[in-house]
Amino acid sequence: MAVYTQLGPEQVSTFLAHYDAGELVALKGIAEGVENSNYFVETTKSRFILTLYENRVDPADLPFFYALLKHLHEAGCKVPRFIPDKKGQWLQNLAGRPACLIEFLQGVSVTQPTSSQARATGVALGQMHAALTDFDLRRPNSLGLSSWRKLAGQCTRAGLDGIKDGLAARIEAECDYLERHWPQNLPLRAIHADLFPDNVLMLGDRVTGLIDFYFACTDALGYDLAVTHSAWCFASDGSRFHPELSRNLLGGYDSVHGIDAPTRAALPIFFRGACLRFLLTRCYDWINTPANALVTRKDPLAFLRRLDFYCDDANISELMGQLGNAFEAG
Repeated sequence: MAVYTQLGPEQVSTFLAHYDAGELVALKGIAEGVENSNYFVETTKSRFILTLYENRVDPADLPFFYALLKHLHEAGCKVPRFIPDKKGQWLQNLAGRPACLIEFLQGVSVTQPTSSQARATGVALGQMHAALTDFDLRRPNSLGLSSWRKLAGQCTRAGLDGIKDGLAARIEAECDYLERHWPQNLPLRAIHADLFPDNVLMLGDRVTGLIDFYFACTDALGYDLAVTHSAWCFASDGSRFHPELSRNLLGGYDSVHGIDAPTRAALPIFFRGACLRFLLTRCYDWINTPANALVTRKDPLAFLRRLDFYCDDANISELMGQLGNAFEAG
């Protein structure tokens, strides 16, 4: 279970006393996620998520995340709000970690999305991008293009080749390619950057919440779309591409936001970049997470298989043709 900081009922009850949130009824650690410690909190008044920010989240970034979610909520997007305490403060300290009480949203994440769910997610992503047109705060993408070669070095050649023979050379070549071809001069905007199925809450075919914005940053919208596409449109191990999920996700996005010609032309590169980003972070975690850690390591090769798909010219040609069809249908 990905709970790094262990909390007891007495600690949480003391924490809740600062809020107009009722008295603690139930407390449960949440296994999903690898960045922070999250707890489900039920009180006599409502349900909440209690998040403690661990070492991967810089406390200096928290005001950006707060402002982003506030902006999206006020624009009508389905995102959780930070709950202020009785003094109006939204950021606290608990067990030596920065901590927040966050609105609980109904819904569950899906592991095998349907075409309708993929379309609803594309719509929600498009609505989010549209709502952020006038959001002016910026946060650099700490896991963007400029970080990938350094991250590969931190994994070491021996570590990468221990995951798969020849992986270090493959990653080096991909870094070379992406650095030469990365799209320039595209508009930048706040993006989610991690919209996997476990970060989308659904009831049936309806999106009830977009959550876990702690990789949110300022980058190209097409990159965000590529991250979401790579996360939603393959089998979890990356062994199979699902064209119907792809067509519906892209069509849903286009129906509310649209994709301009420069972004569309950049998508093949963004697809590859999205795969390399998650391949590298999964490799890093695979190599550096102790065997006895309370965190389930995720298979890096699931994103190497996705990268192989996007590197195949025939697949890209078919996918770009699908883009046109999706946009015409939308």
